[in-house]
Amino acid sequence: MPDRHGSDRGAAGQPTLIPGPLAAREVGVAPATIRKWVQLGHLAPAGKAGRAQLFRLEDVFAAERATRRTR
Repeated sequence: MPDRHGSDRGAAGQPTLIPGPLAAREVGVAPATIRKWVQLGHLAPAGKAGRAQLFRLEDVFAAERATRRTR
């Protein structure tokens, strides 16, 4: 979530990373859609926590916009 300055960065200046199910909820799609975007190359994970892929929220919104244009 962006901070009061409009930045999507954590306390250490690093981007905030969120797991796929939360990313899906933020853009209003099913978690399977996030996985499909990764599979199709529309979205790339920015990190991992165990087996879970983590995403930058701005990348998720960009993927959503890109896929919306092609539908």
